[in-house]
Amino acid sequence: MQYRYLGNSGVKVSAITYGNWLTHGSQVENDTAVQCVHAALDAGISTFDTADVYANTVAEEVLGDALKGQRRESLEIATKVFGPTGPKGHNDVGLSRKHILESINGSLRRLQTDYVDLYQAHRYDVETPLEETMQAFADIVRQGKVLYIGVSEWTAEQIRAGHELATQLGVQLISNQPQYSLLWRVIDEQVVPTSRELGISQIVWSPLAQGVLTGKYQPGAEPPEGSRATDEKGGANMIARWMKDDILEGVQRLRPIADDLGISMGNLALAWVLKNDNVASAIIGASRPEQVGENAAAVDVELDDEAMRRIEDAVGALAERDASLTAKSSPAQREV
Repeated sequence: MQYRYLGNSGVKVSAITYGNWLTHGSQVENDTAVQCVHAALDAGISTFDTADVYANTVAEEVLGDALKGQRRESLEIATKVFGPTGPKGHNDVGLSRKHILESINGSLRRLQTDYVDLYQAHRYDVETPLEETMQAFADIVRQGKVLYIGVSEWTAEQIRAGHELATQLGVQLISNQPQYSLLWRVIDEQVVPTSRELGISQIVWSPLAQGVLTGKYQPGAEPPEGSRATDEKGGANMIARWMKDDILEGVQRLRPIADDLGISMGNLALAWVLKNDNVASAIIGASRPEQVGENAAAVDVELDDEAMRRIEDAVGALAERDASLTAKSSPAQREV
């Protein structure tokens, strides 16, 4: 496993992060979830990402149980706040001071830890003054409940404004968690250059485009039984944008490139993401423990200029690059 500095800080994270967005507490039984977490530890993964909104807080509970007994100092645990939780009342959502202070306490209890290494604003809250949000973050850092702060799916302008306030308040905003893959490159034009300037790293989610980049889905064919594209609990909805024949045909053009390198298509896609020097870590999920080790092997893959050119020729024209889509990731108003 590789370990990379997170932003302009002294803390390192594993280049592969284990995340439990669509799995723990919903798609995967708890025993299997624990096995996946232990497989991540065996692969050298030290960074674990979750959020209070995942499975309406249950995912944090599952992760906390799975990490029980591990040396806390050897782990980097990240969680997030914003989405509606609990009974989803009028204050059970957003980045108000009230919701942040109550949410961090709930996350710590469920994760069975005294602090989280990284606490992230899961989306931008248009209904709360940014000053209020950043002051609340600064307060929980000073209380020792949070070591570093980050954001997720913020625009370049929002990141810049948040970073300026964090600096004024004497706390470190060191990461952004955007979607990023061979097929989704909307951060390249604005978010990445701004982040580089400010000393902020990306911890990217969906680097395999919900599994499409593994090559398991064939154009014109029904998706494999038991795959995410057949999951009616939410997985099918998330992957639908990629289930188009032109995209699936482009993905299949990656197969000979991976074959020539002697690696899986999933490792090819992960290695491409990790080649970006602003990416500190790529988040993977798993429904089976063996998937974890397979994906973790991507850190050993070196893509030379020729491989990068061939990859671009195969799928570059299909990639979404519209920078304005980042702003659309955050809701125009809070969900209640």
